[in-house]
Amino acid sequence: DRPGCSRRTSTDHLVGARDPGYFITFEGGDGSGKSTQFSLARDYLTRRGWDVIASREPGGCPIAEKIRDFVLDADVEGMTAECEALLYAAARAQHVREVIRPAVAAGKLMLCDRFLDSSIAFQAYGRELTEPAVRQINALAVDKLSPDLTLLYLLDAKTARERVLRGGAPDRIEREGDAFVGRVRRGYEALAQREPDRFVLIDAARSIEEIFPDTARALSGLIDRGS
Repeated sequence: DRPGCSRRTSTDHLVGARDPGYFITFEGGDGSGKSTQFSLARDYLTRRGWDVIASREPGGCPIAEKIRDFVLDADVEGMTAECEALLYAAARAQHVREVIRPAVAAGKLMLCDRFLDSSIAFQAYGRELTEPAVRQINALAVDKLSPDLTLLYLLDAKTARERVLRGGAPDRIEREGDAFVGRVRRGYEALAQREPDRFVLIDAARSIEEIFPDTARALSGLIDRGS
């Protein structure tokens, strides 16, 4: 067996007691460097012998990627917060059923760059739609699926803005101002405070090389417990 693939312990209820794999998400505001850490984590876990499936939200499968192209298009104007939240949920519904659940059920290590926590942080807090409303919109999409582990990369708004601008033309969400970015961070912090056993908070203000040991340590902590 692959390391940790065949045994689940206290996290069984999160994705279903019969599912032998793991579901790990990477979260953080735009510019936090989470996608870089995500790529490094994928390579690290593959070297450790895991059958890794790496995906992203919105996106991760053809239908969801088409929704991604539209919802992040910087030229799209006038989209309401409600429409935005529903589009993210629609992409997630397809992604969960086509990619995430099958991967975890097959004993794979499922990594996802963003999941439901992003909708809570960005739409409930950032867009101020309220958390109950966003959770209701996403209830059918996630079908009670929850990550075994969530790595949350935290960064101040000023540094995040500088990084986004260095990365090229910002997308529709990345163009939002510091007030929006601050609300998103507060949303993430509220989620992490509520579920400390699932979240690992990582200081994203450091260099890539300084951050990755914390990323690897968090991943190993989950996987080694199930080995």
